[in-house]
Amino acid sequence: MTSDRGLAGAYSSSVLKEAERLTEKLRAEGKEVAVYISGRKGVAYFNFRRRPIVDSWIGHSDQPTYDVAREIGDRLIAEFLTEHTGVDEVHVVYTRFRSMLTQEPTAVRLLPLEVVEGTEPPEESELLPLYEFEPSAAEVLDGLLPKYVQSRIYFALLQAAASELAARQRAMKSATDNASELIKKYTRIANQARQAGITQEISEIVGGVNALADANAGAE
Repeated sequence: MTSDRGLAGAYSSSVLKEAERLTEKLRAEGKEVAVYISGRKGVAYFNFRRRPIVDSWIGHSDQPTYDVAREIGDRLIAEFLTEHTGVDEVHVVYTRFRSMLTQEPTAVRLLPLEVVEGTEPPEESELLPLYEFEPSAAEVLDGLLPKYVQSRIYFALLQAAASELAARQRAMKSATDNASELIKKYTRIANQARQAGITQEISEIVGGVNALADANAGAE
């Protein structure tokens, strides 16, 4: 997930570097990587290097909507559930928003889901009640999986949008500060040049007056 616009400092380049690290890691494990990209900067990055892109979505990086997340999620789930595509894992690389000063490129595995079982049995008072699923637990999970993936993608899009805004504000502040320093520097240089020019003109006038005075004195 990258930005659609520039002037955001190293925002897009940082997340692209994280994607490259993940790609190298997966290839080291003997896996092939198919790339899906959100944002014009990522599309331009891969097109410039003539590297294949399976699909891309652009025009929403600063104001993502759930419709975009649903579209991306449906495509990824379809690729994951279709056997002939060979998609065994789905990873998402985005920028997590920590604060206005800190944004962290993050890579997470979205699919398949990782089941973490507890190591200690719950106490008797903490036993969970039994549930009945209709029509079945498998069908309920199949119905919840798309919504889960879409919500996770929407979360990543929102995090990326907040990070992009913070990075752009910080970049613009840095550019403004640099411009102010340049204005002060060149104003000082211009004043020095103007003062030097005035001093030279005064010296020439004084020299001319003295020369004229000396000439008049010699004539007398």
